[in-house]
Formats: sequence, structure tokens, C-alpha cells
Amino acid sequence: MKRMTNRAALVAVTVFMTVGAAYAVPLVGNVVMKQRAFSRIVDITYDLDEAAIVTLGIETNDVAIPDAAVTRLSGDVCKKVEAGSGSIVWNAGADWPENLTQFAKAKVTAWSVDAPPQVMVIDLTGGASADNYPVYYYVSTAALPYGGVSNAVYKSSHLVMSKVAAGTFPMGEGAPVTVTLTQDFYAGVFQVTQDQWANIMGSGRKAYFTDVSSKAFRPMESVSYDDIRGTAAQGGGGWPTNGNVYAESFMGRLRTKAGLSGFDLPTDAQWEYACRAGTDTCFNDDDADANVTGTNGTGTNEWLDALGRYDFNSGFIDGVSAKDCGPTYGTAIVGSYAPNDWGLYDMHGNVYEWCLDWRGTLVADTDPKGAESGLHRVGRGGGWYNPASDCRSAHRGSYMPSRIYNYFGFRLVRTIAQ
Repeated sequence: MKRMTNRAALVAVTVFMTVGAAYAVPLVGNVVMKQRAFSRIVDITYDLDEAAIVTLGIETNDVAIPDAAVTRLSGDVCKKVEAGSGSIVWNAGADWPENLTQFAKAKVTAWSVDAPPQVMVIDLTGGASADNYPVYYYVSTAALPYGGVSNAVYKSSHLVMSKVAAGTFPMGEGAPVTVTLTQDFYAGVFQVTQDQWANIMGSGRKAYFTDVSSKAFRPMESVSYDDIRGTAAQGGGGWPTNGNVYAESFMGRLRTKAGLSGFDLPTDAQWEYACRAGTDTCFNDDDADANVTGTNGTGTNEWLDALGRYDFNSGFIDGVSAKDCGPTYGTAIVGSYAPNDWGLYDMHGNVYEWCLDWRGTLVADTDPKGAESGLHRVGRGGGWYNPASDCRSAHRGSYMPSRIYNYFGFRLVRTIAQ
């Protein structure tokens, strides 16, 4: 195919390398940026030589303006676009109101579908009856529409996931083992909420915490591993032999309607790697002084108090975590505590999170899949009902996959296939 060149504005394409694979760089050309007369609406057109994910940045005086100032976008952008001519509309008046756009340049970037941008969002607004769920991509959480990741839509009608780069880390504690993950993966920025569950599964399954004012944004709990993936009889219990899920399970519906492979629960190793975010301390704030017992002798933990909901800050110890309580007690609204360095919230506490693997002995490995068989699947992170010791990065619980608990929920990952 003939190579295309830029004729009107700054164009950027990026080469991404992952372990063992290199992906061809889609080519962008013929970028034209024009402001509409008597308005702050800007039209950008471009050509694309092959199907790719397209994002837009804006530069002025050769300096990129903040991602948060380029969010009011429509057209062939922030999604997979087929080869050919594309067009983007940017509402600069809403995004960048006190600045001039005639000196700005459009930076159109095409990403290989096998090496996508940092953030992926699945739009669930169509609900359980939707035929499909649109998927959008962004260069950062700051580039998300509606004011960024703190907006309630990302805890209800949209699932937001951030890319975690492959790497090697010490897994476990005491005598940790060296584990290498060779594939990048997206991890849910938040635990899956009650509203997100209902948008995929309908209103059949009820969570324990039912306070009308807050339940939509609190984690979906009281769901089993089998509820999420399907029972063994339905074909959803075959991990690690296979990654199949029941078509009508949460994971089955999401895979089909988003039109993407790789969605699942995290493996045990993926979960701990994502939780630690490069740390090797008991909690992921990287404070070497942090300890599980705390310092004041009451069972509370001053380090965990900043990071997540557990028994001593959930009201459980006082016996006030009733199912109709507000989010001051029991589970918290997701994202209420500090994130780790990779922008993931509630990795400590709120609800335990189901992992794919059978519970087994940790061994040094590459892309481990856990024990070959067992009775108990791994649970991670601790929850509102649990002490600080259950919430540390290395803690591994063991739970029967058919059981439900009101302190147990889950987080999504999507492994990016090579």
C-alpha cells in the first residue's frame, strides 16, 4: 500500500512493542484541521491506511494541551476505525473556552488494534437487552468525557479499564517467588458495581446492600464465581484447562456484546501484580513502615484507613452494617479511597475479589494459571467484613466457587492477545 504523508498538520504514529511481538504501525495522512466560521467547533479530517484505533491530541506552539481539554469529540475517534477517510468534530468552545484555536494543530494517532491505548471504556447504556456494547479508547483517564474518571457514569453505565504493562514481580510474602507476566492486560479501575451488573444481567440477582441512594455505585456482591463465569456443567468452570465461559453468564454476555476476546476474572498473579503496582510492602502505598496490626492497639490500621474499607472503618465492629445502610457503613461507593500508583481503586478492602485460579502453592513461573484442580478458587483483597490482615497485597483466600458472600465481588480484566 502506498505510504501516506502529512500535508496539513502535525501527525503522530507510534510503534508499540510487547514481549515477543511487534505490531505494524497504521499510517495516518492528509490531516486537515479547520475551525467553523463564527464558532468554536473544529473539524478534523484524515486518511487511514488500515483499520486502527484512532485518538486525537491538540498542540499549540508545539506543546500538547492537557488531555482533559480534548474530550468533547465525536466522529471517527476514540474507537476502532476502518481504513479510508475519517472525520472528527471537536467542540473546542466547551473544552478549551478561553484559548484560540487558529494556532492549534491536530495530532491524529493511529494505534494497532493489538496494541491499544491506555484506557478502554465499555458503554453499557443499552442495558441487558442491547445487541452490542460500544467500546471506546483514550490515552489517559484525564481524556475521558464527562469530566474524567470520577464522574458517576464510570461507576454505573460505563466500565472503565486501564492498561497494565507486562512485567516481572515478587509474588507472595516471606519467601516470595518470581513471577513474569508476558501479556499486557486491562484491569478494571473500579470493582464491578451493582448498576454495571444490572446493565449486563438485568435485575434478577440482588446484592446485599440495598440502600436506594447508593446501591448503584457500590460493588456488586453476593455473586459467586459460577454466577460470573457459569458453572462447570454450563462450561464455565474449566480454568486452567480452558478459558471458556457460559454464554449467558456475566462474562459471556460481555464478551459477545463488546465483540472482544480476553475478558475474564484476573488470574491470581495478574491480581497481585495489579494490586502492588510496583510495590513490595504489605499495602500498595509503598510505605515501608506500614504493618498489618497498626500502631494504636485497637485493631484499626492507620495505613489501610486511607486505602480501603475493612472491618474497623465499615461499622462492622459496631454492628451497624445492615443491608439498608448508607455507604458510610458496609461497602463503600467504589473509588472512595486512594488509588494505587496505577490508578486502580479498592484493591485493598471493600469486597473480596474472585480470581480465576484454583488455590494452590505459589511457584516461580511465567504466566502462571494456578493449580490444575481443586475445591476452592482464590479470593483476593479482603473486604468490609474482614480484618486488615486479610486486605494486604499478598493475602490469598480460598473459597468454593458456588458460594455467595456479601463481602465478595469482582473486578474485570481483559488480557490483550498477542
